[in-house]
Amino acid sequence: MDAIAQMKETAKKGWSTFAPFEQHTCTAAPKLVRFAGIAPGCAVLDVATGTGVVALTAARHGARVTGLDLSPALVARAQENAALVGLDATFLEGDAEALPFPDASFDVVLSQFGHMFAPRPDVVTKELLRVLRPGGTIAFSTWPMEMYVGRFFQLLGKYSPPPPPGSTPPVTWGEPRIVTERLGDAVTGLRFGRDAMHAPTLGAQHWRAFAEQHIGPFAGLVAALGAQDPARLTQLRAEHDLLFAEFFADNVLRQDFLMSRATKK
Repeated sequence: MDAIAQMKETAKKGWSTFAPFEQHTCTAAPKLVRFAGIAPGCAVLDVATGTGVVALTAARHGARVTGLDLSPALVARAQENAALVGLDATFLEGDAEALPFPDASFDVVLSQFGHMFAPRPDVVTKELLRVLRPGGTIAFSTWPMEMYVGRFFQLLGKYSPPPPPGSTPPVTWGEPRIVTERLGDAVTGLRFGRDAMHAPTLGAQHWRAFAEQHIGPFAGLVAALGAQDPARLTQLRAEHDLLFAEFFADNVLRQDFLMSRATKK
């Protein structure tokens, strides 16, 4: 198995514990759905759907929705959520870098904090645009590099082994200039918006205990450092808590995000 394939296998297992975060991402999903201009009857693909939060929000707006995720555990959770809330959506296991759909299959392609974790931006961008019909909308939410989550993932990178050759850090998707370059002349009308999630928590240690269980890359890194270098793990946690303090007030962690939207030519 090559390094990129191994990276995806690790991600598939690591992100399988992410489901409890749906309580937070539920508040961001309607903002992306509105920003994308979802209309009743349109065919929507939600890439890296996770537990189906954006997909089901779009379905509630009357869209015909398909959600796809690398993790079978999260796909199962999305199917459970659809049945629980009584919304019609199709959820499939699949790779954002090799979407199992014909060209021009969808009116809208969405991703909320998901496609950015595909290791090769050029490959995933080509796939997102390939399955989108001409005149259709591509829209996604990502984490700005200078805000809490962007800096959090940069912090994890500082303590992690180097990524495999050919992969690119996910936080680069939070920079409008880079988004513009990646979408290039395949789109028109590119625009950006900003908003924030506000996650209730009692403080840095409270939030970190939750994140260490349910954010795949963080959980894996904590386990590795705990076994190999406990002093370095203590240092990582201390740096995280200093970062957290910049965005915490009144029992809420502010998590700013960037939204990007464009029309395929």
